[in-house]
Formats: sequence, structure tokens, C-alpha cells
Amino acid sequence: MLEVGMKGHMEKTVTADLSAKVWGSGAVDVYGTPCMIALVEETAWRSVQDELEPGQATVGTKLDIAHIAATPIGMRVWCDTELVEIDRRRLVFSVTAYDEAGKIAEGTHERFVVDVEKFQAKANAKAAK
Repeated sequence: MLEVGMKGHMEKTVTADLSAKVWGSGAVDVYGTPCMIALVEETAWRSVQDELEPGQATVGTKLDIAHIAATPIGMRVWCDTELVEIDRRRLVFSVTAYDEAGKIAEGTHERFVVDVEKFQAKANAKAAK
């Protein structure tokens, strides 16, 4: 059962393939914002997935995150999420990311609970047009 207060935590080491330069989000060898956003999304969805009904998943719909500090390649990063609001199928998470020197990002992330088969069929129908 989904409940406000559910928390998630994930961590990884920043490698060259996660750099802004590789991901096209900048010209420097630091942790790329797109990779940090992917860590936020993965931490959030994994934190609630086991509490969903069979055949359900969540999809990301909104991000409001400030990437406030650069992280060099080789440093460990982690993300903490907390489910702070449930409005029917809409889930809102408070998110914070860190590296070994301190906070690197903070904000909110919104996800919606969907029926996987219906959602996929609707998305696939767009290609058929």
C-alpha cells in the first residue's frame, strides 16, 4: 500500500560515461545533469514499485530540481527520495542528491501510477498514425 513517508535511496560512482560531455549537457567532465535526473527518477519509482498492484507502474511527469553543485568523475553520488503527497494516481516526491562533499541537487519529482498494458497500448497507437 502506498503511504506518505515512503523513502528511497540509491547510490553509484560517477564514471566517464555519466559525464556532461558524454551526455551532451555540457563540455566538462563532471556528473551530467541528465544522469543525475535519471538517478532521481529511478530512486523514486523503485521506492514505491513493490507496493503497486500487479500490472501497474509509475511514469515520471514532472521534475523541479536544482542541480546546485558539480561532481567530478570518480566520486560517489546518492539520491534520497520521500513520497510526500498522494493524490489518487499522482505521487509527489521530495528529492535530494549528494556527493561525498555535500548536497548536489534538491527539488520535487512527480509520477503517476498507470496500468502498464493500457499505457503501452496508448503510446504504441501514436506510432500507428
